[in-house]
Amino acid sequence: MTVQRILVLGGGFAGLWSAIGSARRLDQLGIDPNQVEILLVNRDPYHNIRVRNYEADLSAVQVPLADVLEPIGVKWIEGEVVKIDWQAQSVQVQQAAGVVALTYDRLVFALGSQLYRPDLPGLAEFGFSVDTYPEAIKLNAHLQGLGDRPASPSNSTVLVVGAGLTGIEAAAEIPTKLQSVLEPSGQPLRVILADHNPLIGSDLGDSARPVIAEALKAMQIETRTGVSIVSIDAIGATLDTGEVIPAATVIWTAGMRANPLTQQFPLEGDSLRDGKADRWGRLPVNPFMQVVGVPNVFAAGDSAWLMIDGKSHASVMSCQHGRPMGRFAGYNVVSDLLGEPMLTLQIDWYVTVLDLGSWGAVYTEGWDRQVVATGQTAKQTKQIINCDRIYPPLTRDRQAILDAAAPVIQTPPKR
Repeated sequence: MTVQRILVLGGGFAGLWSAIGSARRLDQLGIDPNQVEILLVNRDPYHNIRVRNYEADLSAVQVPLADVLEPIGVKWIEGEVVKIDWQAQSVQVQQAAGVVALTYDRLVFALGSQLYRPDLPGLAEFGFSVDTYPEAIKLNAHLQGLGDRPASPSNSTVLVVGAGLTGIEAAAEIPTKLQSVLEPSGQPLRVILADHNPLIGSDLGDSARPVIAEALKAMQIETRTGVSIVSIDAIGATLDTGEVIPAATVIWTAGMRANPLTQQFPLEGDSLRDGKADRWGRLPVNPFMQVVGVPNVFAAGDSAWLMIDGKSHASVMSCQHGRPMGRFAGYNVVSDLLGEPMLTLQIDWYVTVLDLGSWGAVYTEGWDRQVVATGQTAKQTKQIINCDRIYPPLTRDRQAILDAAAPVIQTPPKR
């Protein structure tokens, strides 16, 4: 018997749910796992709840892949994808023992996004980030060690570069992280949030920005807008204005890009209609999650984009869209392989819940981000999302895991 293979690249929100969705669809159709193999490739043995990497407590942000995939019969291997030959339908994966070549009948590309790191003097050597779990752990360990250093303006100053969602959340969490670290030594904490745009949270809408400003002021977080970083060293950063900020901790959050392996597909430009990548390097997909113009390849999550509302708004790099994109990709990749009808994805609502540290949070609805809740009320919703809603079932219950991957659109989180 010839076994067909669905190969899922990536174990993030889109990749994990693509694999679970595929298993659910096979189970629904009564297909024996010996007929169709689902194989997931991920660089780590865990699924990282990446949107929590800015938090002080990272004990629950790793979900072992084995606990979710093995109960539903999905195979997985640990390795780094290094090459994709879409014409030969083959993928090369670097593992500890060497490179292995994996063929596929259908591919789901869900390798996500990564932090944009410009060729800036000192960034690689002295910059921190919350982009990956190891980087988040490194940052928190560094912060905990600041209290053991001699008191100085540099050691008690944290500069966060990039005032988008991640940067604001990272900056707002710093006072909580460092309160017990610096107080015994009497070092006054200084947190600065800098961005090249003229406004903090420039993409977050006129309704939300005053709330963000109020929260930052209450937490005594300084801001620098309309500035760029020209260099970083062990004790600070230099701005293009000439200002030198003494900061032993510089956290870089300035921008995201799709995994560069999207460039191995024959795509150029920025038009979905023409089957081209967008300015973040994301693969264009149709409402079935098929990569436009590339046979037998689906994509989901931060590496893919479509008009998510079917009209004028493209999907965003977030688990809010990555998870349903994954569930639908999983359903459709099996359906396509077996000649069954596929489902189109369309989401008519959009929300943003931004964590603002000890002050609370801000909850907005709609693409224009109208504020509907703030403070501790919004914080409760944020915690429900971060700590429950975006997790797969952790019970190893096969049916519960499969049920969670139903190709349906969840209602907005309660507020």
